[in-house]
Amino acid sequence: MNVPFLSLHDVTAMHGEEIREATRRVIDGGWYLQGKENELFEQHYAEYIGTKYCIGCANGLDALIWIFRAYIELGVMQPGDEVIVPANTYIATILAITENGLKPVLIEPRCETLEIDDSLIEAAITQRTKAICIVHLYGRNAMTDRIADLCKKYNLKLIEDNAQAHGCRFNGKRTGSIGDAAGHSFYPGKNLGALGDAGAVTTNNPDLAAAVRALANYGSQKKYVFKYCGRNSRLDEIQAAILDVKLKYLNEDIKCRQKVAAYYYEHISNPLIELPERLDDAHNVYHLFPIIVKDGKRNALHDYLAEKEIGTVIHYPIAPHKQECYAEEVWNTPQLCLPITEYLADTELSLPISPCMTREQIEYVVECVNEFK
Repeated sequence: MNVPFLSLHDVTAMHGEEIREATRRVIDGGWYLQGKENELFEQHYAEYIGTKYCIGCANGLDALIWIFRAYIELGVMQPGDEVIVPANTYIATILAITENGLKPVLIEPRCETLEIDDSLIEAAITQRTKAICIVHLYGRNAMTDRIADLCKKYNLKLIEDNAQAHGCRFNGKRTGSIGDAAGHSFYPGKNLGALGDAGAVTTNNPDLAAAVRALANYGSQKKYVFKYCGRNSRLDEIQAAILDVKLKYLNEDIKCRQKVAAYYYEHISNPLIELPERLDDAHNVYHLFPIIVKDGKRNALHDYLAEKEIGTVIHYPIAPHKQECYAEEVWNTPQLCLPITEYLADTELSLPISPCMTREQIEYVVECVNEFK
């Protein structure tokens, strides 16, 4: 039996006719940038997340870059300021910080949750700390009451990397609306994915929203008038129209993912496999289903499942502080020692999970995982 890690063809086919109609509507309309499709999607996504503003942009990395850049332009931050961030994130989170001349302060995760360890944050706060950037990694909520208290106590901005967690909740609010601003990715493989690169910023701050929108449009708030030195980072009309179609089905798709995850949690019983702490479904939208493979057998399990025609992916085999691009940074010299982050990089493996999986495929994955020795 073949079980792809994620079949984008099958995901798209679920709503294929509506997507094709949306695409035709844009093509026939003759307006391809900064038009009604963008306005509609931004309105609907802001309503879904629970914020006043949504600004579409080219991708998730840009979304985070523009948040930090806007805070610099508004005088809230300046180059050299520090941003606390989880050490075990995808490198895009760190890139957005360093792109703006800010200093990332990497904090280890908890092994059980795979999210930032909030008990380690306060000791890392200095006079230069201006923000905490949390990452809802794998679709799991990373926010805690302790983080909220620290932001209030030290007057820190709370920025969310919500690239993997569309629809997730914390204390009844959707992630992406918890902090001061959030970056979202609509990369095709995400729970809410475009048919190409796409992203967005959500916030309740009108000044930040205006600055982000300008920065992503060459720095212009008015045609041919440039307040900032910006870049071209706009969400195109076709992707906006496609995302607006798929947004209608996001909650339904998340429920399908949660059913797959429930079966995994209830039936995976291999002693070589550790599952992350199971969260209430409101707090996990299962963009990915990560497992920890013990005894140095992660790569062997990956290869074994590939032989069984089951697709898996390692997230992420080299931690950001171990990447060549950061080898000579002052904040990483001598190279940081982050044993938990490095352990996760050596042991994590993501199993297939999508709204398209059949019961037979799910059972087959569990059967093969449990048979591995």
